[in-house]
Amino acid sequence: MEDGGSLQSQARTEIEMAEEDDGRTRTGTVWTATAHVITAVIGSGVLALPWSVAQMGWIIGPIALIAFAYVTYYTAILLADCYRTPDRVKGRRNYTYMDVVQSSLGPRDVFLCGLVQYISLWGTMVGYTITATTSIMEVARSNCNHYKGHDASCSVSGTLYMIIFGLVQIVLSQFPSMEKITLLSVLAALMSFVYSIIGLSLCIAKFVSHHSVRGTILGVKVGGVDGVSAPNRTWNTLQALGNLAFAYTYSQILIEIQDTLKSPPPENRTMKRATLYGVSITTIFYVSLGCIGYAAFGNSSPGNILTGFQEPFWLVDIANIAVLIHLLGAYQVYAQPIYGKYEAWLAKKWPGSAFFNKVYTIEIPPLKGREIRFTMCKLILRTIIVIVTTVISLMLPFFNSIMGLIGALGFWPSTVYYPITVYMVQAKIKRGQQKWVALQCLSIATLVVSVLAAIGSVVGIVQSLKHVTLFKVEL
Repeated sequence: MEDGGSLQSQARTEIEMAEEDDGRTRTGTVWTATAHVITAVIGSGVLALPWSVAQMGWIIGPIALIAFAYVTYYTAILLADCYRTPDRVKGRRNYTYMDVVQSSLGPRDVFLCGLVQYISLWGTMVGYTITATTSIMEVARSNCNHYKGHDASCSVSGTLYMIIFGLVQIVLSQFPSMEKITLLSVLAALMSFVYSIIGLSLCIAKFVSHHSVRGTILGVKVGGVDGVSAPNRTWNTLQALGNLAFAYTYSQILIEIQDTLKSPPPENRTMKRATLYGVSITTIFYVSLGCIGYAAFGNSSPGNILTGFQEPFWLVDIANIAVLIHLLGAYQVYAQPIYGKYEAWLAKKWPGSAFFNKVYTIEIPPLKGREIRFTMCKLILRTIIVIVTTVISLMLPFFNSIMGLIGALGFWPSTVYYPITVYMVQAKIKRGQQKWVALQCLSIATLVVSVLAAIGSVVGIVQSLKHVTLFKVEL
């Protein structure tokens, strides 16, 4: 009896500890947060890393990879300290990235931050739709080449695949919040390891097969049979910087992830550990895959590394299927903050409207005790967002250029400028102090990189539009 009473008392204590000061129950730990971080960071950007390194060469390429990793980690730990204000441990909670900005800056910054954040999140959803479709198309093409021969004509259309991916996301979009997709996020994180390891293994095998390190000090050459024109060389290099920025961007959902954490220990301490683990693990994969992939393919590295392999076809298929599964989950990690923000705003603006506030419940007979809860706003508007995302993806199915543009637009404001600015306000760092000068220099440097990357990516999109038919995705 004493053991039973002790267990019940322990269970009550754990529930009470999970119930936070705002009445919400949070169950997240450093490990679930790490899974969310890895899911968010390791995405389609990893597949473009060898191509990106190829545009910059053996010196600048690896340095750029590590530099983006350090900037992402450093600004993320600054942002983690801003979850509660004004005190980092016992202060008022900021539930979203925009709440953090609002707590320290003015209305103008809140508007601009929200605009940038949600455009970046939505742009990432577009990028993931394109990448997932490319992976499905690669499975179809690799099987065709295996059974019909590598010289066979195996043109694959991805329009239907992209529509199917959108339909699946419509279903997944009905999950109520990020906390409810933890299992999906963990599965997605595991899949990111699968395709990263397979891609790395294939690159190692190709590298070993030709017994030499390919590539050059300065990257892709200008002119000659194997080179490109000087303007294209410039645009591709700038676009590669955007690809790296996209590969490391996740700060815009850091606060949303941190808001799932239970305490004690303090949420900022747990989030810093999760960020360290998540960014470190992804950087190891990034540097390994980017450099070994470049060593294997040299200056002819493909834009999507998995498209450079045809055999063993079954292993290439597994990698592409893993990409697909990962992006099914990662899409929702980026989409849920968008859904949550506008739904809360609409419900508050029209509190008496049944469309925004009336909750409908549907029981699921095969699953005893399970039910689906939704509002008409959630059912209809989330579906519309996914449809619009899919249509835009059909119109602009350009892997590297879209990745570069999304990365360029989102990296400086969401990953660098606002985390630094909010942190300086909360930490009361005065203008002219040594740390103020250092942080401002970091902000200006990344702004220049982002602007140049955006220019290169836009040029890439314009050039690609000359050679495609709208709503026709082919590989």
